[in-house]
Amino acid sequence: MAKRPDTKETVLLALELLRRIPRNRKISAPELHEQLAGAGVARDLRTIQRQLEMLSEHFEIERDERNKPYGYRWKERAKGLALPMLSEHESLLLTLAEQQLRNLLPSSLMKSMESFFVQARTNLGPASNAKREREWLSKIRVVSETQPLLPPKIRPGVLQEVSNALYNNLYLNVDYKNAAGKTTTAEVMPLGLAQQGPRLYLVCRFQGYDNERSLALHRIISAKASTLPFDRPKDFDLQKYDDDGRFGFGEGKRIRLTFRITKNAGLQLLESPLSADQQVKELADHFEISATVVDTAQLQGWLRGFGAQVSNVRRQECASGAEHVK
Repeated sequence: MAKRPDTKETVLLALELLRRIPRNRKISAPELHEQLAGAGVARDLRTIQRQLEMLSEHFEIERDERNKPYGYRWKERAKGLALPMLSEHESLLLTLAEQQLRNLLPSSLMKSMESFFVQARTNLGPASNAKREREWLSKIRVVSETQPLLPPKIRPGVLQEVSNALYNNLYLNVDYKNAAGKTTTAEVMPLGLAQQGPRLYLVCRFQGYDNERSLALHRIISAKASTLPFDRPKDFDLQKYDDDGRFGFGEGKRIRLTFRITKNAGLQLLESPLSADQQVKELADHFEISATVVDTAQLQGWLRGFGAQVSNVRRQECASGAEHVK
């Protein structure tokens, strides 16, 4: 005899479904099933379909039966349901999180949170009383230190498969085209995701290798998470990978960098030092800067950007002590 569902569990499932049904678009039972699974609510698809049938009979929910799977949404003038009700401050926090972290959160989590993001945006909408919170969104901005660029286009489904494999520690099968146009098919171990300006990079290890590489997501032609899990390497640390200058096209080699810079251009380095051990010597028209940094192509490009304002550049390798003057 089939086990009768627990009343409390049935009510909780109904509430979860009610707050995930949108107003401005239709959502299907399979989509809700995926959202709930991402939020840790494990229910079979048929149970969710039965609940939606019941809810559409007792609430102001429109069910579109023209095509399968059926689509559900709140009717135009329905009050809907928002449990728990987000405060204005919570709505502001969620809206900012959606704007700034969309590409850095697992796709399953973003889908499971969609109803909360919609509720947050509604709570801060023109018809709400959250005037101060709504104004705050127009009072802040993250600005670029370099020439702003539009983000490169990532092929449909790639970010979802990459984040799924990264989140669940699953091997990832990719077809990748590098900057030279060469295409490679490989199985990789996804270890980290980083956003550098408008670009996203996957840090991974290719099958059979123990070193890391960074793949630009917009150059991934296709990606598919496998069902094969792996143990995350204990010797890998994404922060150390960044500290070693790998995203700046370096190999982790530390140097003692010394150079002279005109006072107008060098003022920023007094306010934002190159390193914690930076030393500054004031000369007549210049500052002489000395700091321990990671030698990267990004560093070389940064120095070249000052043109004639920078001179007497010297690099001393921290390990060997070898020094040369440019």
